[in-house]
Amino acid sequence: MESPSSMITPPVIDLRGSDEIQLQHQLVEACKEWGCFRLINHGVPLPLMHQMKAVVRSLLDLPAHVKARNVDVIAGSGYVAPNKDNPLYEALGLYDVGSPSALDAFCTQLGASPGEREVIERYTRAVHGVVREVGEKLGECMGVKKDEMEMEGWPCQFRINKYNFTHHTLASSASGVCTHTDSGFLTLLQEDDCVGGLEVLHKSSASFVAVHPSPGTFLINLGDIATAWSNGMFYNVKHRVQCKEASVRVSIALFLLGPKEAPVEPPPQILADSNNTTLQPRLYAPFTYEEYRKLRLSTGLRAGEALQLLRLDHAPTHSATT
Repeated sequence: MESPSSMITPPVIDLRGSDEIQLQHQLVEACKEWGCFRLINHGVPLPLMHQMKAVVRSLLDLPAHVKARNVDVIAGSGYVAPNKDNPLYEALGLYDVGSPSALDAFCTQLGASPGEREVIERYTRAVHGVVREVGEKLGECMGVKKDEMEMEGWPCQFRINKYNFTHHTLASSASGVCTHTDSGFLTLLQEDDCVGGLEVLHKSSASFVAVHPSPGTFLINLGDIATAWSNGMFYNVKHRVQCKEASVRVSIALFLLGPKEAPVEPPPQILADSNNTTLQPRLYAPFTYEEYRKLRLSTGLRAGEALQLLRLDHAPTHSATT
């Protein structure tokens, strides 16, 4: 389980180039078996992705006292300095990217130039549209119509990450970020164009798989909320970042968290059997995203185990314990 496999890779899904029925089939299979997939033909211009990466590097190279101005709205939403658990990692972020005032505050805190601010606004608007589109398509795959998903009010957390890998950390096989699952519904990740290190845990083989850089694409990861919402059908993929070369690595992540106040629970379409006559039993007690976030923080369980505490039958599942 410690040595990543190079024989298998996450599936690649063309968001707009496939037949709709074929796309739905590919999405469901990817979400069940992998909990992640590579997204192409997503509509975000490549020059904008390059411009945003340059802005990210500039912001993460700011002095520590400037980065510290990026304060939390909820725990962990602002600047994260290197710490005991993840000494090679630091990040900046904002909550919620769909809020113009939050976006303005983020740029102001870090003293972003007018040009940087313009790139940030265009990029976040573009990826926010993509992450919601993917979320709505996942709903459609499960028989839930776009207007029934009600994603309009779901908060989206934006985070830019920096990994300070050196020759020393390479020699010691250090970890950039420890193994974890994402707490939200799904994550859209723009990886470093050149520096790898991301690994995901493949469900069937129970082995880590290296996710190599693929410029111009996004990686979509499913989180704990997606597992609960799908009544255990979707896999909340465990992942980590390992030091693979002595180089700084940066990435950009957008987390579609979940309903702001409504409980997270499977829609009736998901619980219905093939004949649409009987509802399957629910695996998890209803909870709000905020309740779940606090549960993860209070227990320190960051790799899907906190979701197990909400199981109604108290029986372990592969997605929560693998």
